[in-house]
Amino acid sequence: MRCPFCAHDDTQVKDSRPTEDNASIRRRRQCSSCGARFTTFERVQLREVVVVKSGDRREPFDRSKLEHSVSLASRKRGIDQERLDQLISGIQRQVETSGEAEVPSSHIGELVMEGLRQIDSVAYIRFASVYRDFSEARDFEEFAHTVQQAAKD
Repeated sequence: MRCPFCAHDDTQVKDSRPTEDNASIRRRRQCSSCGARFTTFERVQLREVVVVKSGDRREPFDRSKLEHSVSLASRKRGIDQERLDQLISGIQRQVETSGEAEVPSSHIGELVMEGLRQIDSVAYIRFASVYRDFSEARDFEEFAHTVQQAAKD
């Protein structure tokens, strides 16, 4: 594994342990050149999945993009990181086990929305505002009203 600090190719694993949800292995590494320590995660990848974006663009599924969007939506909400990791791992597992080689980005977006809806309504609305491309304050109001109505039911 290449060192992220000095780009040296020789690093040593100092400690390995499973993550809380047993979905990945956390490894502490040390660079033999500069001595820097860093953490890597090893996860099972069941299959290569291509995400079909708008305009029929295609790109490989990238967990880090999913992590980034969920992180932005849930920023400063006090949501336990482990719970968000479980959501992301669950979505990744659903995408990889769907049996499809290509998955529409809209399907992934709906999975994220459903997961965030169950975790935190503000994160859900934040994600929806980008995903559904809210353009006016009225869009937020209408969506927030439907969220409130669903919470009452």
